Amino acid sequence: MTNYQFPAHFWWGSAASGPQTEGCVSGDGKGENIFDYWYSKEPEKFFNQVGPGKASQVYTKYKEDVQLMKQTGHNSFRTSIQWSRLIPEGIGEVNPKAVEFYHSYFDELIENGIEPFVNLYHCDMPMALQEKGGWLNRETVEAYERYAKICFELFGTKVKKWFTHNEPIVPVEAGYLYRWHYPEESDMKQAVQIGYHEALASALAVKAYHEMELEGQIGIILNLTPSYPRDEKNPEDVKAAAIADAFFNRSFLDPAVKGEFPQELVAIVKELGIMPAINEGDLTIIKENTIDLLGINYYQPRRVKAKETPIDQENGPMPEDYFDNYQMPGRKMNPYRGWEIYEKGIYDILVNVRENYGNIECFISENGMGVENEARFIKEDGMIHDDYRIEFVQEHLKYVHQAIQEGSNCLGYHMWTCMDNWSWTNAYKNRYGFISVDLSNDGKRTIKKSGYWFKELSDKNEMIL
Repeated sequence: MTNYQFPAHFWWGSAASGPQTEGCVSGDGKGENIFDYWYSKEPEKFFNQVGPGKASQVYTKYKEDVQLMKQTGHNSFRTSIQWSRLIPEGIGEVNPKAVEFYHSYFDELIENGIEPFVNLYHCDMPMALQEKGGWLNRETVEAYERYAKICFELFGTKVKKWFTHNEPIVPVEAGYLYRWHYPEESDMKQAVQIGYHEALASALAVKAYHEMELEGQIGIILNLTPSYPRDEKNPEDVKAAAIADAFFNRSFLDPAVKGEFPQELVAIVKELGIMPAINEGDLTIIKENTIDLLGINYYQPRRVKAKETPIDQENGPMPEDYFDNYQMPGRKMNPYRGWEIYEKGIYDILVNVRENYGNIECFISENGMGVENEARFIKEDGMIHDDYRIEFVQEHLKYVHQAIQEGSNCLGYHMWTCMDNWSWTNAYKNRYGFISVDLSNDGKRTIKKSGYWFKELSDKNEMIL
């Protein structure tokens, strides 16, 4: 048997977001965001037509939920402030009911020994700003900077871990390349502008936080998907993987940590004639306001080969003009989500951060396994026996431990998610939580087997396998 001992004060917990958990309550004063709007117009695009209003009712159940976090070994927990809840129109008046809610929520966490990690933006653009272009509009960057400052002023004395964005590549990919999310566009020029504005907004929030001299750290949460070439000895495959990495990882990782955009990506964007609009002084702001702390979301690898299929000249340009995706024979899969399970990827990310990004302080901010119809795993004790989730986390933690032993500055592990939550167009199709949520019974919470296992792991700060 092997004892995997983790460093003292390791962050054990989970991650969620405001728009995926809080729900909507009559009279709460929350404004409409893009998912609220999209669901109202096209509910059929959401699994079982379940929309964000039926998220897991954290707005009214947060005190119960914090007690469940204690019972599942949390010493830290990440969520997000909903921009459209705090400032319903994105600009203008602050919603006092939101201020009261978030103060009470964060106080409840702190009083129970759970440190709140708070993210500012989790794909939930206020609809009033989206109607003016959303991240395409430079005014949104200015509105976000104001929003960030308001959050720091309101909650900065009690929240010590802040994050500017969660997965900023998602609005780029999902909204403006692949039509997965509203506004369902496919325009790489727009996608580039949106990514640029998100990176600039992040740097402005970092600048504002540091200027306020608050006692804490500010970072960003990035979903990093290591790009593996089909054949490491084939230069064309290796080049294709490097370009995919520049598009989907380094596009935000480099400016956040190094203060500059990857040159390979800049060269492609210039060649295509789709450079974003850059104001004087912007690049200096990005250069001089890098993050203190990096959150790493890891779910799956990206496998890449040299371009072999014809380029779609009519519906481009697209990132896939420069590579083809590759399905590795014999890969292990999560059949419910359609994602490859490759545990070593989490180690490779941490090694890359250590070797190429100054070994910045970091933590695993999301990692998890979505499974459909988990009720079939309920046993006579009334609990979901999700041994598959325990095994999934164990196998990833082995590699996290190895990376730490080799010098990685990894400070914690947060699973996605605390309790089953609403997940964009998938709604509740796949369940990820340590705690189940029964939608048919007023959102009744029940700890799964994995939640009790995680409590033991956190209490002992070690894993014996």
